[in-house]
Amino acid sequence: MRLSALVTVALAAVALTSPLQKRAKAQVVTKCTVPNTAALTFDDGPFVYLYDVSKALVAAGAKGTFFFNGDNYGGCIYNEDQAKRVKYAYDKGHQIASHTWSHAHLNNLTWDQLHHEFWLVEQAFQKIAGVTPAFMRPPYGEYNDLVLEVAGNRGQTVAIWDFDSRDSAGATAAQSNKLYDDLAKAHPSTILALNHDVYQQTAQVVVPHAIATLQKAGYKLVTLAECLGRPAYQSVGAPAVRDDSWKC
Repeated sequence: MRLSALVTVALAAVALTSPLQKRAKAQVVTKCTVPNTAALTFDDGPFVYLYDVSKALVAAGAKGTFFFNGDNYGGCIYNEDQAKRVKYAYDKGHQIASHTWSHAHLNNLTWDQLHHEFWLVEQAFQKIAGVTPAFMRPPYGEYNDLVLEVAGNRGQTVAIWDFDSRDSAGATAAQSNKLYDDLAKAHPSTILALNHDVYQQTAQVVVPHAIATLQKAGYKLVTLAECLGRPAYQSVGAPAVRDDSWKC
């Protein structure tokens, strides 16, 4: 066999074994699949009100899912306070997942830019909590085929929602609470709820109301992964020791 042919075969073998080659497009989930479960999810953190959300959930024997950005609402995820929040959520048994690095409109990004948005969050999660996320939520709920290809290449399922508390749209706490009341009365088999832990009224007023209302209606409040019957992470290991690479 000629040298050029050998090189071609070798490169093909590398491509087939690479974890970022030729994976299927990511699945998009909009609903839970385990009956009588409700997943309360929170976007745009980590932020200071995460603690209020977590305490309300833990006190009720419930868990939530936090979709974190790397550098957005609360600043750089590697800042000591931010990293502490990420680790706190994970240690309390909540699921942590990716909301991408900078909360960009993903439909406007190139293949390389998308991989960068995903990878930076993965790297931060590995350093801070020792895990690689299996789920991501695209900012604004926006995605196209390229986003799905990149998410699939990176082994992540794209998670949307089937209920919106409307907190990011300017709903008052009373309005969000009414939406949860109406939801409980409608009583769908499962609930995948969108909230944002960066709003004080959501964390301190809406979340306690949602927990009480949904549990009274018979729902078990679980993580996104649990409501789908899937693993929350692609890998789980030990967190890294803080060093000079922990920066945005």
